[in-house]
Amino acid sequence: MFFVKFRNVDLLDKKKTVTALKPGEDRAIFLGLGMILSSVMMYFVLGVTILRSYADSVWTEEGVCVVVNSTVTADMNCSYNCGSDCWRVSKYPCLQVFVNVNNTSRVSRLSHNEEMQDISSECFYVPRCQKDSAAMHVIIMNISERLKVHQQVPCFYDPSEQQDTVLLTRLYDHSVVFHSLLWPSCMLMGGALIIVMVKLTQYLSRLCEEIGKIKR
Repeated sequence: MFFVKFRNVDLLDKKKTVTALKPGEDRAIFLGLGMILSSVMMYFVLGVTILRSYADSVWTEEGVCVVVNSTVTADMNCSYNCGSDCWRVSKYPCLQVFVNVNNTSRVSRLSHNEEMQDISSECFYVPRCQKDSAAMHVIIMNISERLKVHQQVPCFYDPSEQQDTVLLTRLYDHSVVFHSLLWPSCMLMGGALIIVMVKLTQYLSRLCEEIGKIKR
């Protein structure tokens, strides 16, 4: 009689333990699934922004450019926002920079990055348009002076030579792509690891119960 009562108490304790563990396991699985879903959404966002821009860029080869000529050619018009439905015109100087690529006879126009190349096919850098045109003039002149001091700079060019322009920097290089994919990859692996650990714990728990039944 005492043995039966003791066994019933033991079974009741096991049921309470399983009942207490199950909500915790469910929460852990939901957390893992949430992490996996979040990482997939991050992959999608990165795919349509950074990865697409990186893949579409033709400036894939890195070389050394020597500044041949750096000249402010003319003032360019730009528009800045002065309020609700209000736009006004300002001016900035257009800095044209020509470089020699890899000590060859090839002379190309230098642009700051892909974004500047899309904005202007003539100017090296286009500052953010503002009312104070003198401030934009100072920005451009500072860039011009730096290029005169550092005449040899790393650059990126199109190996197929379909693009005559070369870039000083790329918006998204290898390191940017790597660090952009690192965090969603860590989240994906973390979520998968949580689910695997929960399933492994459940499997070991069932295995222990079956071994206990066999011994009894």
